[in-house]
Amino acid sequence: MLHEDDLQSVQRLNEAYKQITTEISKVIVGQSQVIEELMVAMFARGHCLLVGVPGLAKTLMIRCVADALSLDFNRIQFTPDLMPSDITGTEVIQEDKSTGERHFRFLNGPIFANVILADEINRTPPKTQAALLEAMQEHQVTVAGQRHVLPDPFFVLATQNPIEQEGTYPLPEAQLDRFMFQVWVDYPDEDEEFEIVKRTTSDVEVQITPTLNAEEIASLSKIIRKVPIADHVARYALQLARHSRPNHPDAPEVVKKCVTWGAGPRASQYLVLGAKARAVLHGRFYVSHEDIEAVAKPVLRHRIKRNFFADAEGVDGDGIVEQLIEATEFVSDGNDSGNEPEVFRSADAG
Repeated sequence: MLHEDDLQSVQRLNEAYKQITTEISKVIVGQSQVIEELMVAMFARGHCLLVGVPGLAKTLMIRCVADALSLDFNRIQFTPDLMPSDITGTEVIQEDKSTGERHFRFLNGPIFANVILADEINRTPPKTQAALLEAMQEHQVTVAGQRHVLPDPFFVLATQNPIEQEGTYPLPEAQLDRFMFQVWVDYPDEDEEFEIVKRTTSDVEVQITPTLNAEEIASLSKIIRKVPIADHVARYALQLARHSRPNHPDAPEVVKKCVTWGAGPRASQYLVLGAKARAVLHGRFYVSHEDIEAVAKPVLRHRIKRNFFADAEGVDGDGIVEQLIEATEFVSDGNDSGNEPEVFRSADAG
């Protein structure tokens, strides 16, 4: 059960979300769904992989998010010659001039920031890509046997170009699974593109006003896990993940035909966490099945391995997720009316 302080935190997050989107819209035209998915992942303390063709302001969007949240920001441009130590940092020998003694000193790498933009993450070899694994999972790096804790909060927001495959190194599935969301950044519509052209070709500078700082984000994001979710809503999230596996007896036909393997347990966790974060950002103190469906695509699209038949038939990950949602029946327990107090009484804290 949420307490009065928790309810105030929910209201504060909802107000902050509206302010953040307003500030970001000063620079970024459109892309409201992308911004919402970024905010949901960050307040759920997850990492994001943004996929889109060049020129869609993916890098600028991440920079604006960091500015609006008043977080330390570092950009790492991933290249074929980038080494793990270029990311994590390295130890150097330093001499004490007064005594003449030499000792090792650790120099922080660019990963020591709140928001890390891993730009074009698939352009660097697997050895360097793997340097992010410990940081993303444990929020620390280990150099020369010594552990170094990263700042809190810590987010990896990576970008990837889906059309250039030459000279790239696709992320292994184990690392893709560490990203809570894979966010698809699409082309703007005609009116939005017209507004982009007008803004970017004029001599106008826009300043983003910070809304929250690192301490507030770390404190407020704790409310996400306290939001109650009814058992039948949580089970719906579980079924979406389980039905994405082709060997499951209740998997829909599209999964059995087009999927080599489906999402693991981490997908179920992220479906629930993402739904909780989305509910809070929209000012609600409970989770509905619409919240689960809203985060289903960014959670599942990179966790479903398609086969050659899917490629031949032009069935993409989003198409599979859409058919998965249609085929998975949501069974209500009778209390899913959207009536907030009933949901509080019938649900356990998540």
